[in-house]
Amino acid sequence: MPSAQTTEALRTFVEARDWSAFHTPENLAKSISIEAAELLELYQWTESPDQQHVEDELADVVSYCIHLANRLGVDLDEIVMRKLAKTERKYPVELNQGTINKHEPQA
Repeated sequence: MPSAQTTEALRTFVEARDWSAFHTPENLAKSISIEAAELLELYQWTESPDQQHVEDELADVVSYCIHLANRLGVDLDEIVMRKLAKTERKYPVELNQGTINKHEPQA
């Protein structure tokens, strides 16, 4: 999860430029998708793209995720851990270890 220092640096960056009005949840969600596509594009024709480009695009994705969490007033650690707990219940180790096929427990 992002550190408080990273979160604050991103907040300061946006405030200094007066971009908050443009950082609506809709625009931020779009930006996450766009940056994720740019990250994926690096792998389009190769399995080993330039590492610096990968890191730059990954940083963009993560930055927009942090911006969206700030805008929504949610704690990223909390929502990730809550989702991980749901996913652990949905895909228990004994049914899913070492396989790409998803096996959910029977109800």
